[in-house]
Amino acid sequence: MSELDLKKLGLIVIGENINTTRNLRANGPRILLDNGTAFVTYGTAGSVSRLDVSASYPDDEAAVKTAKIPHVAEAVAQKNLDYIRWLIESQVQAGAHIIDLCVDAMSTEPEERHEWMRWIVTTAQSISPDTIFSIDSSDSVTIIAGIEAYDTSKSRPAINSINLEEGRTALIPFAKQHNAILFANASGEDGMPQDDNERVENLVTLMDLMDKDQIPMADRYLDPLVFPIGAGPEFGKHYIMAVRKLRTMYPEVRIFGGHSNVSFGLPKRKILNDSFVTMSIIAGCDSVMIDPVMNPPQKFIEFRFAAEALLAQDAYATRYLAFIRSQM
Repeated sequence: MSELDLKKLGLIVIGENINTTRNLRANGPRILLDNGTAFVTYGTAGSVSRLDVSASYPDDEAAVKTAKIPHVAEAVAQKNLDYIRWLIESQVQAGAHIIDLCVDAMSTEPEERHEWMRWIVTTAQSISPDTIFSIDSSDSVTIIAGIEAYDTSKSRPAINSINLEEGRTALIPFAKQHNAILFANASGEDGMPQDDNERVENLVTLMDLMDKDQIPMADRYLDPLVFPIGAGPEFGKHYIMAVRKLRTMYPEVRIFGGHSNVSFGLPKRKILNDSFVTMSIIAGCDSVMIDPVMNPPQKFIEFRFAAEALLAQDAYATRYLAFIRSQM
């Protein structure tokens, strides 16, 4: 998808699922036991395939209820192109405009992690050449390895992410050099922000640094950071308030978050997630980082166009009407 197309969208959807930290419940509906071998099932109802995850399935039957299966890490370790293709193509078909790539769980050895990042970048681009992929790691050098492996003749890369932690701001001039979209999160020099004010202060500092390196405003994606409300009752409110302030300060910047984080540890997560995404859009988010297969984004895209018209942010409903006509 071209940069021009991205600017026309009502809501940018960042698919979060090509991440080796992603797990499935060992007793979940996608796990199949067949003659003592554990598989993750995938595909469509008419064409179900299997990924062997026996190496991650617990031997102790009592542990199955609480065990997690790192299905993405299993697929990457096996270089199972069919499963990785399904993960990518299902997200694109569900509405993802950018897909996040993270291989941090593959190895604690830097060189091995860099090699895995180069492999997943090359593999992902061969599967979906037009898709924008964001290179995601807790290690700046792993991000650099991924960007250097990225074929920019196919699409632009994105970097996930910069913050005020030691060494991360060095990625700003690197992003400029490689014409990369740049995600910036609100983590500070001394750790996570404590409230909405710290979130805003940290991101303002990063905005000033991006100004110095002349990062285009349309290429900046600000993430005020979503924390689980089960761990702190004020966390959801802190995020929403930070989004409101940032949107007022920076009308043209992109604002997003890992919205599903808000419901970790609580039942019926979809209820909380859907409500939180809706509240975030009202506050000023124009991007979301979600699993678009599990959380189809169309209703959120529709909501954003409607909300802009209803709140007089879209004069005479011009954008809303154009969107409705595009759906006919």
